[in-house]
Amino acid sequence: MAQSHGENLKQAMDTLRAHKMRSALTVFGVVLGVSVIMLVAALITGFDETIQENIKQFGADTAFVSRWAQGPHGNTRPLEERLRKPITLDDAEALKEGCPAIKNVTVFLIWWEQNHTVRTKAGEVTAIDFRGVQPNFGQVYANAATLAGRFISEGDDLHREKVVMLGENVAPVLFPEGHPVGKDVLIDGSVFQVIGVVEKPKGGFGMGDEDRRVLIPYSTFHKIYPGAYENDIRFQAYPNMLDQAVDQATELLRRRRNVAYNAKDTFEIRTAQQEVQEFHSIVGMVALAAVVLSSVGLLIGGVGVMNIMLVSVTERTRESGIRKAIGAKSKDITWQFLLEAMTLTGAGGIIALILVNGLVLLIRLTLEWHGSVPVWAAAAGLIVSIGVGLFFGVWPAMKASKLDPVEALRYE
Repeated sequence: MAQSHGENLKQAMDTLRAHKMRSALTVFGVVLGVSVIMLVAALITGFDETIQENIKQFGADTAFVSRWAQGPHGNTRPLEERLRKPITLDDAEALKEGCPAIKNVTVFLIWWEQNHTVRTKAGEVTAIDFRGVQPNFGQVYANAATLAGRFISEGDDLHREKVVMLGENVAPVLFPEGHPVGKDVLIDGSVFQVIGVVEKPKGGFGMGDEDRRVLIPYSTFHKIYPGAYENDIRFQAYPNMLDQAVDQATELLRRRRNVAYNAKDTFEIRTAQQEVQEFHSIVGMVALAAVVLSSVGLLIGGVGVMNIMLVSVTERTRESGIRKAIGAKSKDITWQFLLEAMTLTGAGGIIALILVNGLVLLIRLTLEWHGSVPVWAAAAGLIVSIGVGLFFGVWPAMKASKLDPVEALRYE
């Protein structure tokens, strides 16, 4: 007499409950493999959202100009880079005047040779993101909104005033009682008056949120640190004209820096979109590594499933013979063992989904991160886990279905 899939599934569940330890050991490999897939997908999705948010914060229509190549470079720069001429204020003015697609240009200085410290009697912040900026810095950078007080003015820059803007997370350390505007701080031993607080950028992750920013006027920075000659430029293009602006800036700077026709640029222009593309290329390699790791886990789980099912077929030889003797068909035997294997690995997929979601939630609460397990990753994980049971359960199921009833009944 034929059995329904529901009856077969019930029998499969009963068998798994009867062999809890063996089932738990078998499902471990599936949990490992599926967890890697889901976790990597969640991390990639979260980082991608963060990158996209940061693009909005920095301005999708802006580009960064530096004489240095961006990205990892080790302890020392290549000789070719070290021989490049610094970017100058005149270069910035030339970009503004000679590139019709460029709307605004700002220049800032960073003195990397010194580890800067800002302090008051109440607190101290080291390793600050210390910059000398022009008054239009807040217009070009979308993430430099003023939270309290005012921004650096043309007069501050012209008269080299010793005024400072603090990052949103720097101010509370120096002034726990609040209201820092109008008060003094010491930066590397020099007294500065606080004129404003810069709002913390949204969408940051870990140390990437720039909450250690300390900004002073460009000319003041140059006066205090005369050796700071490394100008960096950020320009803002008119809407939908960033590509044209980059082309115009590249052509202009090559002429100004006397770069030969067939020589490579002695500067670098970077856009947010380039950062995203590089991020995605890195993500591709991470995803490939994740697939390899998860495949190993799934293979271990699959082999375990096949072994446990083969043992189960042997242990239940007499049971299969009795079922065939009273009218069960070969397909009923096949489906019972297949459903048992698929239930086993499917349970591993569900456990992995619960574990990964819990881990992702913990990361979100700890790091103020926006990642989550994508629906497609959860569905793919469950489908793969069930598919492993189906694939590796076929041989044991077929073996069980081909048992001769008479021989099976004789088995002890």
